[in-house]
Amino acid sequence: MATFSQELFRHLTSSSEGSAVVRVLGPTELGPDRADGIVGYLLADSRLSRLVAAAKLNRHDVAVIQHEYGIYGGRDGEQVLDVLARLRVPAIVVLHTVLARPTAHQRSTLERIVDAADAVVVMSRIAEARLFEGYLIESSKVSVIAHGAHTRFPVFEPRSEPSCVVREPMILSWGLLGPGKGLEWAIDALAHLRDLVPSPRYLIAGQTHPKVLAHDGEAYRESLMQRAVVRGVAGMVRFDPTYRDSSSLLRLVRSADVVVMPYDSSEQATSGVLIEAVAALRPVVATRFPHARELLGNGSGLLVDHRDPVGIAAALRRVLTEPGLAARMSASAARIAPGLAWSGVAERYRTVAADLLAERAEAEAGVPA
Repeated sequence: MATFSQELFRHLTSSSEGSAVVRVLGPTELGPDRADGIVGYLLADSRLSRLVAAAKLNRHDVAVIQHEYGIYGGRDGEQVLDVLARLRVPAIVVLHTVLARPTAHQRSTLERIVDAADAVVVMSRIAEARLFEGYLIESSKVSVIAHGAHTRFPVFEPRSEPSCVVREPMILSWGLLGPGKGLEWAIDALAHLRDLVPSPRYLIAGQTHPKVLAHDGEAYRESLMQRAVVRGVAGMVRFDPTYRDSSSLLRLVRSADVVVMPYDSSEQATSGVLIEAVAALRPVVATRFPHARELLGNGSGLLVDHRDPVGIAAALRRVLTEPGLAARMSASAARIAPGLAWSGVAERYRTVAADLLAERAEAEAGVPA
């Protein structure tokens, strides 16, 4: 979400002048220097910070609020409602998660958030359908706007090496590490690919999720390393915890032969990693989580069952060995990549904001809607 917020902010504004960011801080986090437009902080269980956050946002034309369970204080993050109630400017709430099976309190909290918002954005059709089918909300407030991705390379660029070089294919997973990513199933899958010549290498890139790190340290990463040893594939797996900015991350993704997303979740309706992989025109192997079913249906990826190393291995084998398949998948991704560009995504947010401001101006002038 931090990356999403940073990129949306950067593409919505030509400079930080006239724009502001109120950063949400967890109970153990320290505020950084006030850079990149940061004007204040929202702390869990701090009523004063909620008052200040609303006051800071009210100095601007529109407030864009990122919503995810677990980042705001109170039960199911309900303290964000206090900020929304104090806003005098139009509020656009971006829903990063819409649960298919929420608890009663999660449902009512999200319904109250939608009710307090002037506009709501979800990032996939499946999330929109869940919202309409499972929650009592005003549907006219809802827009579907894609997550946004970097699309600097509009054509498929297969990796090339001198003819005398036999290159190891690279399988890539990236993102914050923690239980639920399903990386153990991808490691298990490698045991079924040892017969390939040359054998593929699997790069797992990313730092451990801060909350996982605070609670469990590097236990998950270490368990994956041990699993690779036990499965006899330690030489095929490499872990890279290097932090990468958007440019270096894009270069890394573009260097992969295939991206694997073996997620355990069957609920995930939005995935920034999936959007970035498709926008980078990389073939994708993913479990059948909702956003993957929606985005990869045009042929840009292969879907596999959850927790199925044999199925993951079979799909990876196809991408790495079946003539023309990787190029066809990349060509399919190229047909939808332009619609995922951050520039276009930001323009859609500007349109939503402009409509809200126009409606607010008409209401204040007494013009009937």
